[in-house]
Amino acid sequence: MVEIKEILSILPHRYPFLLVDKIAELEPNVRAVGIKNVTINEPFFPGHFPDNPIMPGVLIVEAMAQVAGILAFKSGIRGKSVYFMSIEKVKFRKPVLPGDQLRFEVKITHARGNVLKFSGNAYVDDKLTSEAEFTAMVYDREL
Repeated sequence: MVEIKEILSILPHRYPFLLVDKIAELEPNVRAVGIKNVTINEPFFPGHFPDNPIMPGVLIVEAMAQVAGILAFKSGIRGKSVYFMSIEKVKFRKPVLPGDQLRFEVKITHARGNVLKFSGNAYVDDKLTSEAEFTAMVYDREL
């Protein structure tokens, strides 16, 4: 398990853009399961939408990418940054609401050189809410 203090040492993201609370399961070079507790205090809810708060889908995909970044780091990529190259086959199946706990299951599907491909699914109560495939490139932190 990876707790929030370690996540903060791995990812450059900070409030309000850090979207992962912990990593519940981790198999380096294979997969990671991340958790995000969604609360009504999230900064996006007042505008998305005031009378019907729903977590924006792009932030769900971003959270998957953050889990992928932690997986990459724990798979041996240290001292580097992981950046999106592409996002494909994104589907949103169920809205994510305040009080939900999102569980992200992210797998490495391909790795070659400094390019990694991932597939990710997001669940609430074992119901699929979102899915995506995405590609990332690993860079030295100093660009």
